[in-house]
Amino acid sequence: MPSGKRGRFPVGTPVLDAARSLGVYVESVCGGRATCGRCQIEVQEGSFAKHKIVSSNAHISPKGAKEARYERIRGLAEGRRLSCSATIQGDLVVDVPQDTVINAQVVRKSAIDRIIERNPAVQLCYVEVDEPDMHKPLGDLDRLKVMLDKDWGWDNLLVSQYLIPQVQGILRKGNWAVTAAIHRDLEASRPNIIALWPGLHNEAYGIACDIGSTTIAMHLVSLLSGRIVASSGMQNPQIRFGEDLMSRVSYVMMNPEGRAQLTKSVRDAVTELTRKVCAEGGVDPNNVLDAVIVGNPIMHHLFLGIDPTELGQAPFALAVSGSVHTWASDLGLGINTGARIYMLPCIAGHVGADAAGATLSEGPHRQDRMMLLVDVGTNAEIVLGNRDRVVAASSPTGPAFEGAEISSGQRAAPGAIERVRIDPATLEPRFKIIGSDLWSDEPGFDAEAEKLGITGICGSAIIEVVAEMFLAGIISEDGVVDGTLAARTDRIRQTGRTYSYLLHAGKQEISVTQNDVRAIQLAKSALYAGIKLLMEKLGVDHVDTICLAGAFGSFIDPKYAMILGLIPDCDLSEVKAVGNAAGTGALMALLNRDYRREIETTVRRIVKIETALEPRFQQHFVNAMALPNKVDSFPHLAAAVTLPEHSPRSEDAGDEATPRRRSREERAARRNRS
Repeated sequence: MPSGKRGRFPVGTPVLDAARSLGVYVESVCGGRATCGRCQIEVQEGSFAKHKIVSSNAHISPKGAKEARYERIRGLAEGRRLSCSATIQGDLVVDVPQDTVINAQVVRKSAIDRIIERNPAVQLCYVEVDEPDMHKPLGDLDRLKVMLDKDWGWDNLLVSQYLIPQVQGILRKGNWAVTAAIHRDLEASRPNIIALWPGLHNEAYGIACDIGSTTIAMHLVSLLSGRIVASSGMQNPQIRFGEDLMSRVSYVMMNPEGRAQLTKSVRDAVTELTRKVCAEGGVDPNNVLDAVIVGNPIMHHLFLGIDPTELGQAPFALAVSGSVHTWASDLGLGINTGARIYMLPCIAGHVGADAAGATLSEGPHRQDRMMLLVDVGTNAEIVLGNRDRVVAASSPTGPAFEGAEISSGQRAAPGAIERVRIDPATLEPRFKIIGSDLWSDEPGFDAEAEKLGITGICGSAIIEVVAEMFLAGIISEDGVVDGTLAARTDRIRQTGRTYSYLLHAGKQEISVTQNDVRAIQLAKSALYAGIKLLMEKLGVDHVDTICLAGAFGSFIDPKYAMILGLIPDCDLSEVKAVGNAAGTGALMALLNRDYRREIETTVRRIVKIETALEPRFQQHFVNAMALPNKVDSFPHLAAAVTLPEHSPRSEDAGDEATPRRRSREERAARRNRS
């Protein structure tokens, strides 16, 4: 409940698995290890005449060791159970509490405003074919080929197998006039008749799709005009199998049917999204003739039906790294039977076709200036370079920036705090929530908040609140919450041996804890360490321009990203959000096949850096734990923002002293490299 889905399951089935098999979204960040607490459910007791069952807490397994440990450490409200640990022992009616489904994600990947010169892989060709002649016994299909050669210069044509039985009927229906869709991607490849219509047909469309681990975004585009007809996005339904990529790989490893389930899930989602954009644009899906897909390596492999297990362990071997050409019908996408699919090449085991798409879009390889391109996500992808040389790496930031490891964190959804400011004099906060244009101290906010709720902190606000706490002196550059400030404000609260900052006191208190700050420090340090490694490989001490890509990157304030030390120092005017750059790259490759050749060539010359093998990653990671950094200077940032004086604080609030903390950071660095 409240979905109303029901089914029969063997005794001993985890409630989470039952929910997944019914298509009910129950959030699980930890991959079923009973550590995140996001999969909470409640058993509804009583007789349910409609279902002819009696539901009781006696019909669910007692709390095991993992669940008891979670309850002891984190607390579990009365009546709540962790669905990953609790198993079905009898008839049950299970409720997914509303406070655990607040993360109905706001999809934030939008269309682009860019002129792309057209040279698509599909061309429509209208021809009038000679009628049959008893004295010239040439078949109908052969005479069609003759006219396509004569009128359009297409020789040595292939014909999609599904069309061969239909050719005669289509020719006669069109009174010997037809429109053929010819596909040729590579100049050296033979052209192929992939679709055929009677008479004049003047509609040909393509889709550009970015399959992200969290969000799937799609553009429907006219191949004739280049116009974006419709754009849409949806949450990746694979989330029910695991919030992050490694959780999904683990699911595949632990479940014999796991790979097939995840593949079907993502293909069904792409098909559903295709239907949606076609409906919005008033387009017949049968007129969709070409598709370009990008995604990280694990999404890439699962979409193609490839087991991603090898990507979950060193040496992170890709099954295929080059571009992929295949038929849409082989993947069951519900568009024209003859439609083709092109997938951009992957750069490395954890730097995928999405990074290739972003590289194509922003073009560091086309310019003299040193460009840093970062797609901030659970596995950040980093590209650095210019026309002389380009290097790339991935850095395991984890899901903290998406709220998964934050006590009050959540995905971007209505009611989530998305912007934060803290008065350094009073330490009082003001904030904005998704769904309202008002700040919390403005008239009318309370009424809007009453309707939307104030439900948690999303990624952009997580970065801002930690940076604002640093600017206001609430945390030191080492990230320690200053417990002495409790004498100034009741927003500083002691929680065990550490302190937290109360951001919102309401029906649901929203605080930033010491552990939250640590989680953000660990995530940003992993990203910054990866960037520093690439800068060292190129022998540069600064970058000229920074592009923040992806749905999350689009909503990060560059100033706060730099205060946090997420990115290196740069002129703030040269730091820009580039939106869904991976999707833009897919769009470019859809509308102009020359861009396919460009990115294929570029990827071959990109030098891949494996952070897990780099001995200096650990030192860069430790240095990056400080805000904004222990050793690197930020002159451009200092010119724009008054930063606190350099004064690291020992963790006198009850945490360990500095030497102990440093060793823990080193262990964290080793974990990030492994």
